[in-house]
Amino acid sequence: MNQYIGHESQLYGVEEVRLVGGKGDGMRLLNVKNGLGLEFTVSADRCADISRLSFKSVNFGYFSPCGYVAPAYYDSVGAGFLKSFTAGFLTTCGLTAVGSPCTDAGEETPLHGTIGNTPAELVNYWTDDKAIHIIARIRDAQIFGRQLLLDREFYIPLDRNELTITDTVTNIGASEVPLQMLYHFNVGYPLLDENTVLTIPSTEVTPRNDHAAEDIANWMNMEKPQADYEERCYFHKMQGNTEVKVYNPNLKKGLVMCYDADVLKYFTEWKMMGVHDYVLGVEPGNTLPDGRDVMRAKGLLETLGAGAKKTHSVTFKFTEE
Repeated sequence: MNQYIGHESQLYGVEEVRLVGGKGDGMRLLNVKNGLGLEFTVSADRCADISRLSFKSVNFGYFSPCGYVAPAYYDSVGAGFLKSFTAGFLTTCGLTAVGSPCTDAGEETPLHGTIGNTPAELVNYWTDDKAIHIIARIRDAQIFGRQLLLDREFYIPLDRNELTITDTVTNIGASEVPLQMLYHFNVGYPLLDENTVLTIPSTEVTPRNDHAAEDIANWMNMEKPQADYEERCYFHKMQGNTEVKVYNPNLKKGLVMCYDADVLKYFTEWKMMGVHDYVLGVEPGNTLPDGRDVMRAKGLLETLGAGAKKTHSVTFKFTEE
């Protein structure tokens, strides 16, 4: 133990708080700091997603106009998801539906599924000599339907500015079900501006629609905020252990996202350069965001059998170089 301090929270650790007032009233938040400059907030009542993240006092995430919104206000009809899309540094999409609302196999699926608006039923955290640990369990289940558990683990080493998120999804039901997950990581100002450098080691880039195709030569270039900007999405193909980098040369700060592209086979770049809606989504997943019906029709829909498990892991390194 450090002989210069009275309590480890003087330098690092986790503090649990609750919001008061507004649509976020009562929400449980875990404020985390590693003592080296990395600080972030885990939103326990929203899938243990990351609502805020900063590095050396510089904000890295995007916080949408709706702010904190408790699950009680979630609207699952059509694109009602957007009314409570805080975005933050991470919003998890899934577990059985991602992307556009659709009707698939007789089920109406909402935009990006429901897991991102589901509270964790179990949250625990502790610190040892090497790292901060946070675990959470989120249940996505219903009678006569899917029965899934998402076990999420955060690992934050105390000797370097890194964060690893490991998710294990278990089908505790008796039937095979669709499994769709997309990690909606959202980069915002000031890390994101027109000078930001985006590096994706893709072997192939595909525009989502004609609008995106018109500017595909600039998929890696950011722009100043523009009124009435129409989002552009690009799908990147990668293989094996890969690194996606976002770096702002003016700030001399950035992040490196590391993951296995053979496990999370799809990567979506969401480029949204609007006024107040100014955000870059860097989004690995096991699906494209075009709706479950589209993935099924293409023969690309992943499923999870009864009793089966699937694990995904993403590591972030925060840099000053």
